[in-house]
Amino acid sequence: MMRRTLSCTTIPTIAPLHDRFRRQKETQVPHRIDDTFTALPLRPLADAALARARSLGAVHADFRFERVRSASLRLRDARPAGSSDTTDLGYAVRVVHGGTWGFASGVDLTPDAAAKVASQAVAMAKLAAQVIKASGSEERVELAEEPVHADRTWVSSYEIDPFAVDDAEKAGLLADWSARLLAADGVDHVDASLVAVHENKFYADTAGTTTTQQRVRLHPVLTAVSVDGPTGEFDSMRTLAPPVGRGWEYLTGTGWDWDAELAGIPGLLAEKMRAPSVEPGLYDLVVDPSNLWLTIHESIGHATELDRALGYEAAYAGTSFATFDQLGKLRYGSELMNVTGDRTAEHGLATIGYDDEGVEAQSWDLVKDGTLVGYQLDRRIARLTGFERSNGCAYADSPGHVPVQRMANVSLRPDPGGLSTEDLIGGVERGIYVVGDRSWSIDMQRYNFQFTGQRFFRIENGRLAGQLRDVAYQATTTDFWGSMAAVGGPQTYVLGGAINCGKAQPGQVAAVSHGCPSALFKGVNILNTTQEAGR
Repeated sequence: MMRRTLSCTTIPTIAPLHDRFRRQKETQVPHRIDDTFTALPLRPLADAALARARSLGAVHADFRFERVRSASLRLRDARPAGSSDTTDLGYAVRVVHGGTWGFASGVDLTPDAAAKVASQAVAMAKLAAQVIKASGSEERVELAEEPVHADRTWVSSYEIDPFAVDDAEKAGLLADWSARLLAADGVDHVDASLVAVHENKFYADTAGTTTTQQRVRLHPVLTAVSVDGPTGEFDSMRTLAPPVGRGWEYLTGTGWDWDAELAGIPGLLAEKMRAPSVEPGLYDLVVDPSNLWLTIHESIGHATELDRALGYEAAYAGTSFATFDQLGKLRYGSELMNVTGDRTAEHGLATIGYDDEGVEAQSWDLVKDGTLVGYQLDRRIARLTGFERSNGCAYADSPGHVPVQRMANVSLRPDPGGLSTEDLIGGVERGIYVVGDRSWSIDMQRYNFQFTGQRFFRIENGRLAGQLRDVAYQATTTDFWGSMAAVGGPQTYVLGGAINCGKAQPGQVAAVSHGCPSALFKGVNILNTTQEAGR
């Protein structure tokens, strides 16, 4: 692909942890697809590639042209520590020929070159057919039907394109925030980073679907580090602001109260440094959305990818305990558990208009009243398993990669009349309030796991009683979600997520959001990570 690189103290009341950081509804400034993208020879290239694929006998062919610009900025103690700005630009042709997939990609922007890439894709399908025949397999690639979506455009919900903002302004804001933290007692170092992505994509297939899309995403992070000189002990505290499908306004206006979060970190970090180590045992947990999103991602999001549940995906992060024969039967969790797959959520990192197989974005149930009722699908897996239609989960992270089944925004729904986080805590006699994600471990079937966090608060008789250290919660997926005794209301709901979810070989990276409310879990096993490490 074409690429360019440019060098360049006191525990707060619980309710504000959500109320002041809750997503603010703003009026979207409508954007058009960038003229610099639509001026590229998108349709002539697609027409040439698809015509060649048809002439060579392909029963299906699709053409995907992408331009993905990614930039990162890093500061260490308010000083520049590194930057990058890269653009991947190219196109790919995928075909179904002789019952097998074929794929090829290119960067030469002429119709003759695009036709040649289509020929290469067909040649690859013929070679794959020979390998499959030699293996004794009779499985053939067939795709679920999808309505034709002709001449559709879609642009994600944002106000200010981050690439329209001068690099000096971005660095200046991160430096100012870093300096605020460094000025506080007990903060010895500060790391700051910002990742921004602007993605354009054009898709066309032999059925007649043509789509043009544009989306942006951002991930700002600040981490404060405290070091105890006499003992050499150290710890850190990271911002809770999630990555989002928003623009520069996320850092300067709507969506997050950065002033409040930065002001609170030094005191929270100082208390964490003095906090006692946790006593292992069974505790009731109130888990904040800033931590629970990652548990959803690992134990539900990946587990309900149907290619993984069927065993087609195994080399990267394993398969799934939620096998296809358990659809409609598996008791995933308590009756309070309702989880959706969603490609339409505003500002979601996996939100799109159409996926990389021309399937329109949808929202659907994965877990209903605690029972497994759905999976994430692409067109081939949908047809293979008897579903009438894909739910739009095909995605490739670059024009040089083939689309694979990728995760939607997988979210735990709040209770419409549910409690506030403060009230959930108020009902706990002996427990722990878990805030922020850190490390995790989960087995190759998405079943046995343990998670740590950024901040742990002891709960005694319905009140917070100081922070704890060295905490990890451990369970099996079904035991953990089965122990969910209360789900918070919409006022506690936050859309968290990650920009770096990995899958497939060669590896691909995708961004995905997970919304959830605060939730109460009863009798969860708590480990002391220091004691476990010493065993």
